[in-house]
Amino acid sequence: MTATASLKTRDRDTILQALAAGVVPRTGLAHIQVGRAGEVGALVRDIDRIADGGSAVRFVIGEYGAGKTFFLNLVRLIALERKCVTIHADLAPDRRIHATAGQARGLYAEAVRNLATRTKPDGGALATVVEKFITECVRDAEDKGTAVEAAIDARLAALQVHVGGYDYAAVLKAYWRGSETDDAGLTGAALRWLRGEYSTKTEARQALGVRNIIDDGDVYDSLKLLAAFVRLAGYAGLVVVFDEMVNLYKLQSAQARNQNFEQILRIVNDGLQGSASGIGFVFGGTPEFLMDSRRGLYSYEALQSRLMENAFAGQGLIDLSGPVVRLQSLTPEDLLVLLANIRNVFSQGDPARHLVPDEALPLFMTHCNKRIGEAYFRTPRNTIKAFVQLLAVLEQNPGQGWSELIGGVDVANDAEGAREHEVADDVTEDGLATLRL
Repeated sequence: MTATASLKTRDRDTILQALAAGVVPRTGLAHIQVGRAGEVGALVRDIDRIADGGSAVRFVIGEYGAGKTFFLNLVRLIALERKCVTIHADLAPDRRIHATAGQARGLYAEAVRNLATRTKPDGGALATVVEKFITECVRDAEDKGTAVEAAIDARLAALQVHVGGYDYAAVLKAYWRGSETDDAGLTGAALRWLRGEYSTKTEARQALGVRNIIDDGDVYDSLKLLAAFVRLAGYAGLVVVFDEMVNLYKLQSAQARNQNFEQILRIVNDGLQGSASGIGFVFGGTPEFLMDSRRGLYSYEALQSRLMENAFAGQGLIDLSGPVVRLQSLTPEDLLVLLANIRNVFSQGDPARHLVPDEALPLFMTHCNKRIGEAYFRTPRNTIKAFVQLLAVLEQNPGQGWSELIGGVDVANDAEGAREHEVADDVTEDGLATLRL
């Protein structure tokens, strides 16, 4: 029996529904992951370095539909298994790394709302992390016979060197007082401050007695502070995943782009020089976001010099030691395994329930190659959608033969793929881009 045999019906349906829509499923990635062992191994080494108190920064670059978001989600799951905390968010017109009108704070708030741990992999784990920290402080206070607030101050003493460290201690002590008195308003206010959801200092001072908030200019410093806090709470480190970085490339203002690139340069310098501790950044973007000399990262000379790829890694050779990870195309063999995995998800691991025989898989790939060309495995999203839709029809129409259906499904899918490339930019510009395979 394969691991898929233990797949619950609910999880099976979640995976298939996502794949049929061309988006990344939130669960069950291990059931369909194939290939890219080198890239995954490089990111695993980064995560281990973060857990050892180091830092890392990576740019995962791939075309639309090449598997960036799937890869980023897989990296997050690996980080959770290694006892790291992860946060993630998609950039959008109203969410970016640097801004002056709340967009940077919006990115921080969205990322922290998605904070995940191994026991809460779907996000919303900030309260769990805070409770774990407070519980340890209460235990310390009982062992030493001191006040809990004094124990909180002692544990957070190392945070005083960080921007906002004093306010962190004040907010966490307010959270403890709220939990002790069953004051849901006070604990909620503390979590709201930690998520960066206060827009004015006056409101935060009235609710918590602190004079500062996490604002647009503090996002990177606040992420480093959060990384230090989660380590004090007993986790290995913090992995920050920002996808849809192409939204920076789409900014119309050159000044706004350069201000965001300056923040990225700061992150890159800290990550490569080892100035940061226990934190890693993984950015997902398209080749244009990286290499466009007019609007991409390469338009910023300091970033171009740091992110330029190894000139010797050409003609099929790869170098995964630098900050840029280009997602290599899936090989036809990888895609064959992927289709077999999807077939197993449909049957929940029972070979007797397979909807198509083994010989159908290479025939399906051959047909895709004739209709779409090599893009069917270089950007496999549409091929996966077509295969899931094929199996769905066969499942719901038991008397239908698979060989008669292959042609019609993929012809329609080919046209859809062409239209998708035409509208992809507009979708991203509107901030409505979904998780991409």
